[in-house]
Amino acid sequence: MSPGLAIDFLNHAIMLCLLAAAPLLVTALVVGVLVSIIQAVTQIQEQTLTFIPKLLAVALVFVIAMPWMMRQLVSYFVEIMHSLPGLAA
Repeated sequence: MSPGLAIDFLNHAIMLCLLAAAPLLVTALVVGVLVSIIQAVTQIQEQTLTFIPKLLAVALVFVIAMPWMMRQLVSYFVEIMHSLPGLAA
């Protein structure tokens, strides 16, 4: 395997991980900002008030996005497995 090919595989893997994690991270960010705004307006500073809505929202998005994320990861794995015979030569 050439160094260029290894770098391409690694680059694609990192981009795939970022793409798969993006819906969860964006959801946590948006819910966190909304809860922080609500806390600032109402002056309620409760620690669990930020944790529980984020947990529920991320879990919901995870359940919704799971099929898409799995399709992306499986397609990358299949692509890697199909390219293995060509790498041995």
